[in-house]
Amino acid sequence: MTVAPAALLTPAQAAECQRKDALGTSRVLEVDPATYPRVGLKSFPQTLPLRDGEIVLTFDDGPTPGTTDKVLAALASECVRATFFMVGRNAADHPDMVRKVARLGHTIGYHTWDHPHLNKLPLDQAEANINRGIEAVGKALRGTESTTPSTPFFRFPYFESTPTLLDHLEKRGIAVFGADFWASDWVKMSPEEELKLLTGRLEGHRKGIILLHDAQMRTAEMLPAFLRYLREHNYHVVHIVPAAMKTVSDRSH
Repeated sequence: MTVAPAALLTPAQAAECQRKDALGTSRVLEVDPATYPRVGLKSFPQTLPLRDGEIVLTFDDGPTPGTTDKVLAALASECVRATFFMVGRNAADHPDMVRKVARLGHTIGYHTWDHPHLNKLPLDQAEANINRGIEAVGKALRGTESTTPSTPFFRFPYFESTPTLLDHLEKRGIAVFGADFWASDWVKMSPEEELKLLTGRLEGHRKGIILLHDAQMRTAEMLPAFLRYLREHNYHVVHIVPAAMKTVSDRSH
């Protein structure tokens, strides 16, 4: 099976949510890199098979103590699960944060060792930076180093890929994530301005992979209001996982 059409949350997962009025995670979507090697319409012609009103929350550049904690708290309050593309250097500095993200049930992807412009590096240096980032996150999670990612999801810093790197990642069975739209949260603005920008783009797209940054305090402060907006306007959050990570209980649904 490649991408599960609508794998519902298990009873155990549903029981974790104590708020009856919470936004919640509507479904789990299995992503097979063999079928979806590159997704996100800002960079690629293909994206995930989402329905109208469905969004995938993704966060880049963490983990960052303080801001990532606020993001996790906002997600937990609404019983929502997201995907975090982690910078290896940050993971090495804050392994407890990496484990916290995983313990809360979020998906962890990779975002290189130190966020370079990979398209400007020699191929061997670019691949080494990718592998070092995977190793660092893996070591933080499991205490062991490995260039084989436990979650084969990767995002290029600045979305700056090259055909050769894309080909190499595809051969390794690693899905590359772009995004369908974003909040431009790297631009100086208030949380209120970011919320207005993001909700406007959401209404235009109606669905998609959203890029945010858990290293940005403005995003951490904006997130509770955005999740409330999703709930009040009948949007649905989809949690993405690799097909191989699907549990036995999940497969029974």
